[in-house]
Amino acid sequence: MRWASASAIAVTLIALGCARESAPTVAAQAAAPSTALVESARTTGARRWTIDGVEREAIVSLPPRRDGTSTPSPLVFVFHGHGGSASQVRKSYDAEREWPEAIFVYPQGLATPGALVDPQGRKSGWQSGLGAMDDRDLKFFDAMVADFIAHESADRLRVYCTGHSNGGGFTYLLWATRANVLAAVAPSAAAAGIRVNLSKPIPAMHVAGRRDTLVKFQWQEMTMQRIRSLNGCVAVGTPVGESGMLFASSGGTPVLLWITDSTHRFDRSCVGQMMDFFRQCSRNPA
Repeated sequence: MRWASASAIAVTLIALGCARESAPTVAAQAAAPSTALVESARTTGARRWTIDGVEREAIVSLPPRRDGTSTPSPLVFVFHGHGGSASQVRKSYDAEREWPEAIFVYPQGLATPGALVDPQGRKSGWQSGLGAMDDRDLKFFDAMVADFIAHESADRLRVYCTGHSNGGGFTYLLWATRANVLAAVAPSAAAAGIRVNLSKPIPAMHVAGRRDTLVKFQWQEMTMQRIRSLNGCVAVGTPVGESGMLFASSGGTPVLLWITDSTHRFDRSCVGQMMDFFRQCSRNPA
């Protein structure tokens, strides 16, 4: 795993706790284009896959075609929460303007029983553990990754996942089962339950609200301690931006905690720093 190997200066800025607005990372020094410009330059639409006879769908936003360059694009998956939708989570994150060079994928979940809400499974969501629902969502993820690498010049060494609530829980499941595919993850308002076996360290950001009463902050605190221990992080972190604390790791798998006073509702204040965090992470070539 490489942590900002292409830009030691960027790591220094984060380690010093410089806010993105006053000291952007070297990889993102140019001002981000306006939302209107990003939208006009990107190609966005629905894409479908058939998984075990079931049609699956995602909103896909592709960066502009870059003639004359063979540089592959980073690939970012964003998973909605239980009862949410691909279009809703795309609007909530509004992440494309933060990383115009990346491919963004917003998958749509299927009807899923929830552990905390909707036990009848009437609303959309994601499997909660390995083997659940015949691993339909893990298979969906695998198919999407393979497709974007094969047909859209996605970078196999720069695949990232984030998600909110149930989508964040699924992001932790992907860490547990697809760590060899992911360069970094950033779950929000989620906890890694006992059925989620995190065993391989990878760079991680966790977003939490102290007033979250659905996925209780105490549960998230246990998960944050768990991933810091797994990743071999230092005991004392360094402030980053408005609400972040970066815990370095000698193994190149740092943990960034973004904790605010918010509730279970997604807090977009984390998104810019999240994209900066992802920029600095890539897998080592096999």
